[in-house]
Amino acid sequence: MAAHPVRARRIDARVVVLCVLLVAALLAWFGADYLRDRLATGGCDTTTPVRVTASPDIAPVLASLARTVPERDCYTVDVTAAPSAATAAALEANGATGPDVWVPESSTWLLRARDGGAWNLPESGQSVASSPVVLALTDDVAKHAGWPGKAPSWADVLAGSPVGLPDPNRDPAAIAALIGLRQLATDAPDPAAAFTEEIRRLSAVQEPFTASPASEQSVLARKLVAAYPAAGVPGFDYPYVVLPRASEASRSAAERFLRLLLDQTATAAFGNAGFRTPSGQLLGDRQAGTTRTDPAPRPAGPPAPDAMYGVLQAWAGANLSARVQVLLDVSGSMAATVPGTGRSRMALTLEAATQGLGLFKPTTEIGLWLFSTRLDGDKDYRELLPMRPLSQQLAAGGLAALQAVKPKPGGATGLYDSILAAYQNARQNWQLGRINVVVVLTDGRNEDSDSVGLPGLLAELGRLQDPRKPLPVIGIGIGPDIDASELQQVSAATGGESFSTPDPRKISDVFYQALSKLMCQPPACKN
Repeated sequence: MAAHPVRARRIDARVVVLCVLLVAALLAWFGADYLRDRLATGGCDTTTPVRVTASPDIAPVLASLARTVPERDCYTVDVTAAPSAATAAALEANGATGPDVWVPESSTWLLRARDGGAWNLPESGQSVASSPVVLALTDDVAKHAGWPGKAPSWADVLAGSPVGLPDPNRDPAAIAALIGLRQLATDAPDPAAAFTEEIRRLSAVQEPFTASPASEQSVLARKLVAAYPAAGVPGFDYPYVVLPRASEASRSAAERFLRLLLDQTATAAFGNAGFRTPSGQLLGDRQAGTTRTDPAPRPAGPPAPDAMYGVLQAWAGANLSARVQVLLDVSGSMAATVPGTGRSRMALTLEAATQGLGLFKPTTEIGLWLFSTRLDGDKDYRELLPMRPLSQQLAAGGLAALQAVKPKPGGATGLYDSILAAYQNARQNWQLGRINVVVVLTDGRNEDSDSVGLPGLLAELGRLQDPRKPLPVIGIGIGPDIDASELQQVSAATGGESFSTPDPRKISDVFYQALSKLMCQPPACKN
């Protein structure tokens, strides 16, 4: 008798279900075996590379820890040691290329690189280690000074040893030292004057010197004696910064490597190399290698931006380190003959400018723009000498180029647009650790009716002000055609001053008066 069709279909369905379940079980069993084998052998479909650039002191520890990354984590870390100044300059030039991660010795480099043009750089990173900034001395110096067995203070060292201060524009240890010096000067009758005097004294110290600021870690490595500062002096914080250029895969792998750097095994590796924890705690017995007997204060972390800007401006003023953007009027009126001299206004101005160059240090950076009307297409200004140190300007024939400048026949005075363009350029290229200034030399008032106008210029100058980054305009007006009030308003809007004389024969006096004001910084010269 034939099977019932409905019952047959039910039997067939049960068979199909059983077969599917059997196949799924077999796949799961084989899949688990496959995954287990893959994990056991560390197999990865892809391995993500992470490129790390670190300051030379911490790079060896990072490289050692990079070799402990398990293969099964499917990423590798390549560590390159490079001075932070060089890395910052590369990021400023082109932030789209370079490493995935940067570990400088101090967060001050992040702020400075952002100021230099790496605008998309993070403002902070995760500290992976720390080290106080100390004054490093040799055992012989310490013994000669009567300090064996005890920790000398900074005041002790400054009073008894020639201390060498490196350029704080390239060494964050010097920034910390300047902040420490300012703290020591707070009890003086005039703290600002005492601080400036101390900077000048240390700046004059020539090698060989017996003490200099350095990290505790480097002092341990060189087996020197450490003089520890009072609390509040910033130390190195070694921020781990994932850079914007990193791909999503590299960013994820970099974050996993950061977690590895913060675990207990890595902490021990940092301690063995002479570093402290990110919070400043001592690590094991490695710190006992110094001759100090008193515990060092925990580092205060990176300096606040205001503190850093403040001491670097003080350094620039004490060392007369300047960055000067000069704007020189070459309108037709500069060809006018000055009565009683037989010479033109331009000739007298160039003579005074040439003599004035002798007031600047060879390291002072100077750039020169000329202005009139329609000097470069529709622009009232053009660059004659690009910004570079005075020594390089002279070596490249800059003085001859200056002395060859001629007025533009029939050219009017495009003052407002030229000042604004020069100021915007100087603001964009403002440099920390220098006296940044724009100097305007003119014999007339604005004659460009299509310009931004005085109210517009003053409004724009006001908008461009940054109290932490002073950029004054120094106005120098000569001849009977100047508008002294106009020039004074422009200078005052930037915190600067103007100096004018209706008699072009007195250009040298006015020029030197302006430059002496520029180069004499508070507290030696008070406003």
